Amino acid sequence: MDGVHDMGGMHGFGPIVRDEQSYHEEWEVRVHGISNALAVPGGGRFSLESLDPALYLGSSYYKRWLHARINTLLQNGIITEDEFAVAVEKFAANPGAPLPADDAAAYEKALDRDEPSTESDSGEAGVPRFALGDLVIAKRIHPDGHTRLPRYVRGRRGTVILCYRDQGFQDEEPIDGRGGLQPMYAVRFDGAELWGDQAEANSSVVLDMWESYLEEVNDE
Repeated sequence: MDGVHDMGGMHGFGPIVRDEQSYHEEWEVRVHGISNALAVPGGGRFSLESLDPALYLGSSYYKRWLHARINTLLQNGIITEDEFAVAVEKFAANPGAPLPADDAAAYEKALDRDEPSTESDSGEAGVPRFALGDLVIAKRIHPDGHTRLPRYVRGRRGTVILCYRDQGFQDEEPIDGRGGLQPMYAVRFDGAELWGDQAEANSSVVLDMWESYLEEVNDE
């Protein structure tokens, strides 16, 4: 999905501010736990990317998570609009009202839950299409669902500098019908290839990319 979340290479957002603090308020910990425990269709990255652009840009990190999870619960019929409105009205009128039963151990378990493995069970890679040193080009794609292929590298040439073993394809919709496990590569893109004359001297960007993102370079 080509949305406002894909900010790589965009101008006008100011300098990157590094903040190593995981949580700034207690409610953020709760939202993180709820998000990890919420295994329903559409509850992943795509739910974040589908937020209204103004809401996305105007929200903090965990506020985005909260809005996305609310939308997921509503869309899947787990809660209704009326139930949500009643709960919001209740706590808006009385912020100190008791919360639903709080199970600290359950929250810790949700926060620490291991994500499903994205590696081949055998630990052996499939037959990769590309090798170290190969020149490749990132496909120009515009999928409806989630994708890890940023816009600023699409159609750009890079060099394979590392070959990983098979990794689980994370996109919402398979590309060319390819889902499941795929070979993955670290691909280096020269700054000049991405940014032209405005690139810093000797700069480069390295991205981990699934095989279905890449094509062979054919200069013939």
